[in-house]
Amino acid sequence: MGKRIEAQRKGSSPKARAPSHRFKSKTGYKTGEDKGKVIDLFKDPSKTSVVMKVEWEDGKETYQIAPEGIKVGDTIAQSEESEIELGNITKLGNIPEGIPIFNIETTPSTGGKMIRSSGTFGYITKKTSKKIEVKLPSKRTKEFNPNCRATIGITAGGGRTKRPILKAGHSFKRAKSRGRLFPKVRGVAMNPVSHPHGGSQHHAGQPTTVKRSTPPGRKVGHVSAKRTGKKEGK
Repeated sequence: MGKRIEAQRKGSSPKARAPSHRFKSKTGYKTGEDKGKVIDLFKDPSKTSVVMKVEWEDGKETYQIAPEGIKVGDTIAQSEESEIELGNITKLGNIPEGIPIFNIETTPSTGGKMIRSSGTFGYITKKTSKKIEVKLPSKRTKEFNPNCRATIGITAGGGRTKRPILKAGHSFKRAKSRGRLFPKVRGVAMNPVSHPHGGSQHHAGQPTTVKRSTPPGRKVGHVSAKRTGKKEGK
């Protein structure tokens, strides 16, 4: 018998659990139209972007993904026809083409789901009465309902990935704060007893795709993949 592979050990290991007790905020759009004031900016371990605390005129306080350039004391607005200004929240149908946006809803009134990582943004490339086409940070385009909301601006915290790591200890601390394991050894670098991809003699003939119904001890690599590799022209 072999031993349990890393993918199996993660299920029972406290090292692989997200430290949700350290998470500070749950971001999302509030219902209705209102104006608010930014009263705090802070870093949340559960997110790569900066979070802002907003106090609205109706007395409620919510947390929002902060745009680059916002500061404490600034005012933002959320409405169907908000002005196209930094930090304002409005429907995609009200936003002109080419304006940087982030934190887009996938369906109306579900809260921001896409383009939330630090330094990212998208912009509208084509508009119709039924669909809004947005170019994502991945350079691909996606269609949205015109009633989906988004925030004007670029997600704060840009340049995070350009900072040099310098030593392995920094990678370890970064992974630990997100509940991930580090270091992570490649399967092809292991022995056959430790991983299905292990062994130095048969790498070329070892497929990287497995069925969806594959048992846990062999479910590694590309699970139920329709295709692998880059698409043409990408």
